Amino acid sequence: MGDPREPGADPARLPGPGPQRGPTGYPVTVADCAGKETTIAKAPTRIVTSNAASLEMLLQLGAGDRVIGTGFPPGKGTLPSALAEQGAKAPRTDLAGIEDDIRRLGAVTGTAARAEELVTGMEKRIGEVRTALAGVPEDERPSYFAFDFDAGTKQPVAVCGRQVANAVITQAGARNVFADCDADFKPGSWEDVVAKNPDWIQLSVRNRGSEDATRKAYDDAEAFLRSFPATQGLKAVQEGRFVRLGSEVTTIAGVRNADAVRQIAATVHPDLVKNGQ
Repeated sequence: MGDPREPGADPARLPGPGPQRGPTGYPVTVADCAGKETTIAKAPTRIVTSNAASLEMLLQLGAGDRVIGTGFPPGKGTLPSALAEQGAKAPRTDLAGIEDDIRRLGAVTGTAARAEELVTGMEKRIGEVRTALAGVPEDERPSYFAFDFDAGTKQPVAVCGRQVANAVITQAGARNVFADCDADFKPGSWEDVVAKNPDWIQLSVRNRGSEDATRKAYDDAEAFLRSFPATQGLKAVQEGRFVRLGSEVTTIAGVRNADAVRQIAATVHPDLVKNGQ
């Protein structure tokens, strides 16, 4: 058997699921969502990401200086200031797949310890919410509609069960009204939304680059729902049950999904989850 540190050598295997590493960290073998394995001989120095989700994970891991390009770069204000998917047959109801992606990226970039730290933090925040909501039966959890204001107002876009936002909503103790559509996103109709008559509506807008501009976008989204004939009579609109939460932390897979879980839970279950705790 060759030296496991040399490219082309058989990587050492560690028991259990997750990345398999050699004794010095490399080579490392990771499996994709379909189970196909790829072996990385040494830490990559030049990385191209396909989208903003992968870019944010790499930045959180501290490997951002190795990124030389992004297929679909994030818009202005998309990433948190500190940093400047897998489609499944069944609905996403937890963030385990995202945590696995963070671990894979950590293994490939040589930042496995940081990856585990991030995942541990996510699990802690989500676990606190899960514990707080343990006594709330599934069928008594409030219904929830994520209104993507930036996708347009003529035809609402349904956030479906395969989108990461469905997992965020579910972990936060709410029921996505469009969880049963077999897609990530799907064009819908206001008639569909009215028929669902959600208990809560998320005003989902993209970061505008400044607090004032983003606040105005939230205000505009709420004003539309209050003035549009089809929605002004909805239960959530009548009672002012709105969740102001950015699109990025809800629909883009990453570490901040755990923060979104806490914020939604603290809003829709204020007696059980205090200030996101």
